[in-house]
Amino acid sequence: MAEHIPVRGPREVDKLRRAGAAAARILMDLMPAVRPGMTTGELDELAGELFKREKCGNAFLGYAGYPGNVCISVNEEVIHGIGGPRVIRDGDVVSLDVGTIVEGWYGDNAMTVPVGNVSAEVKKLLAVTEEALFRAVGEARQGNLLEDVCGAVEDFVRPYGYGIVRDYVGHGVGRHLHEDPQVPNYRSRHLSRLRLKRGMILAIEPMVNLGSFRVKVLDDEWTVVTEDRLPSAHFEHTVSVSSHGGDILTERPRIATPELLGIEPL
Repeated sequence: MAEHIPVRGPREVDKLRRAGAAAARILMDLMPAVRPGMTTGELDELAGELFKREKCGNAFLGYAGYPGNVCISVNEEVIHGIGGPRVIRDGDVVSLDVGTIVEGWYGDNAMTVPVGNVSAEVKKLLAVTEEALFRAVGEARQGNLLEDVCGAVEDFVRPYGYGIVRDYVGHGVGRHLHEDPQVPNYRSRHLSRLRLKRGMILAIEPMVNLGSFRVKVLDDEWTVVTEDRLPSAHFEHTVSVSSHGGDILTERPRIATPELLGIEPL
């Protein structure tokens, strides 16, 4: 498997960093617009304007027929939600997933945004999920196994009793939105022998549910929801494997509060 995974040199990583930076800027500029009373369709329209401002391509619009500018998933929607008439309300959480194309290279990142008076248990879910992402990023070191990255998410999340989504996983990124390898958020024997090399690019994206790990796809054939309809959280960074851990190509400020967990953030 490893021989099929692209290893990028410094110049290619720099190009990926430019694509990742554009994706992070769009995501961060969308975040303050997520407020009660706004529809997800209005949010998607704003995203379209931000792509124009960045003068970059849109990795999601039209991908396999996807109709939105970005993926907007509310509460029980895990990933791939489509902007439309749904009104965002106080206490909701809204996952935003943004993908860009800059000079033929892709950037991909996501976060879950709390809206107003979010419950304490959901705030904790967000903090756990984002911290799990950074635990995994830290394991994206040259010489580690890919399983070390995947296992870092599982090891951190499991003690909290949350459901780790298994049907959808992270992935490689480069000249295409989805490249090898797949990056699950749990240990997999299939991946256990894959040795990471400097310059491999990974989109690490924990998807964690307040309840069961089980999910289903709605009739629109895109929106993935929790089977028990409890809230979900989704955080993602694109990273380059390096000697010290994952070099984040979609750098942006954290949104959750690790201090809620009584730990020091990584």
